[in-house]
Amino acid sequence: MVDIIKKGALLLMNQKCYDNYFLDYNFLDVPCFKALLSKGLGIGIIAGSVLVKVPQVLKILNSKSGEGINLLGVMLDLLAITFHMSYNFMNGYPFSSWGDNTFLAVQTVAIAALVLFFGGRKLQSFLFLVAYAALLYVLNSGLTTMKVLLTIQSCNIPILLVGKLSQALTNYRAGSTGQLSAATVIMMFAGSLARIFTSIQETGDQMIIITFCASTFANGVILAQLLYYWNKPVPGAAKKEAAKAKKPKSKKDD
Repeated sequence: MVDIIKKGALLLMNQKCYDNYFLDYNFLDVPCFKALLSKGLGIGIIAGSVLVKVPQVLKILNSKSGEGINLLGVMLDLLAITFHMSYNFMNGYPFSSWGDNTFLAVQTVAIAALVLFFGGRKLQSFLFLVAYAALLYVLNSGLTTMKVLLTIQSCNIPILLVGKLSQALTNYRAGSTGQLSAATVIMMFAGSLARIFTSIQETGDQMIIITFCASTFANGVILAQLLYYWNKPVPGAAKKEAAKAKKPKSKKDD
């Protein structure tokens, strides 16, 4: 039983911290606490990422519409997620520091494909899936050099900002957040904020840290819009309802 506990604990901490906590009962070791907190946050973020965009996917499926969702923003978000995932994977960084991107990528691909599909572009939806699979192979099979991966990782900051802020612009012009899921927006903001700490603790990679700072800012803008437009009527909604009310009933309705 002790061996099982030790093996489980060593998944979250190194041998030195294990000895501090379980042999010396030194619970005030700051470096070990930071490392344990970072690992726990990382695992929590990965667990949450499995479902973080599912509410958004379900909302599109239920309404059979991608109205209010900026496709360019989704595509750029997907590129940023994919570049970050590949850069970390090829660098051999701990899975707990980037694993959530794997699940975010799958869900973002689903959102983009559904927006295309329900927008009447079924062929483009299929071709998009094929193209993305090819991109994953090129980035993660060793065909792409680390120098190139570092370059595209540095491009993540403008890609993230343009992608997220284009969605913010769409929201502003519509006076509404449309089919955006509140749960997804909130979890994306919280996840990117927590990732600043885990990246500092587990990788120390300045490029990754700056990227998550930019991501947190952009997600914060969309979250602020979500809260601002929460109880505001959608522009034109009243007119549509009035038009429906005035529409004469057909014989079938009688």
